[in-house]
Amino acid sequence: MTRQARLTEFIKRSNSSSTVIRKTELAIKDDTSPLRKYSKLEVTEDTKIVSAKFSGLENHVGISWWQCLKTEVEKEYFKKLHDFVSKERKTKTIYPPEDQVFNWTKQCRLEEVRVVIIGQDPYHGPNQAHGLCFSVQNGVPPPPSLKNIFKELSSDIPGFKVPNHGNLSGWSKQGVLLLNACLTVRANQPNSHANNGWENLTDAVIKWISDNLDGVVFLLWGAYADKKAVIVNKEKHHLLKAPHPSPLSASRGFFGCKHFSKCNKLLEGNGKKPIDWNSLSEC
Repeated sequence: MTRQARLTEFIKRSNSSSTVIRKTELAIKDDTSPLRKYSKLEVTEDTKIVSAKFSGLENHVGISWWQCLKTEVEKEYFKKLHDFVSKERKTKTIYPPEDQVFNWTKQCRLEEVRVVIIGQDPYHGPNQAHGLCFSVQNGVPPPPSLKNIFKELSSDIPGFKVPNHGNLSGWSKQGVLLLNACLTVRANQPNSHANNGWENLTDAVIKWISDNLDGVVFLLWGAYADKKAVIVNKEKHHLLKAPHPSPLSASRGFFGCKHFSKCNKLLEGNGKKPIDWNSLSEC
């Protein structure tokens, strides 16, 4: 299916009564970007009603992402998950802050995702997690795994300059989904919110991308991320696997995997614009 055909199909779906979002304006600018879209979206009334049940979730989620999230937040498991996290926040320090849990939905539109990197759960130290896996907030030194990611980039991408920070928002804005399987965590307790429902929601996101998009590159680092491969349609998408960039495993195959250059070659082979991995503004 051509890009224009996919766009036409998306507009048809957006105009159907069952679609979560309504596209009110869309224009295409003819530049070097693949099917670059500029549009305004409006949250439908039923979505507002659903989100109102969960501390104004509407204000924390990027509008385009409701087309895959609305069905999930209406399920019983999400109510239990929301109640669990809300109760935890009353007595414990939980990361990331409530308004940053869905930060990954605000960086780019759902249908513009080109690359998916999957993490396990957020960083559990002060001021680190901000809703993007492997990324940290400005002013926080890059953790060891992120340092190893930069090290691999330096050897893989000619001219890559290691930034003086660890904020990966520059990648997200280009369509790199930095998604943790579990979206919250207690301070200093890794995996403390695992198996409470987040995995159901993020699996649904991965499945939506697999079912509705084409030619997405999934970078699966480590055994946990590798388990998500079963959700992805391998006939439509590309999967690149390597050990986790943690200091405990990076030397067993993450270093030298060249996933970043391989990713760009796969994107270009599908007629998509490559990721500028160097696009991480200095802080």
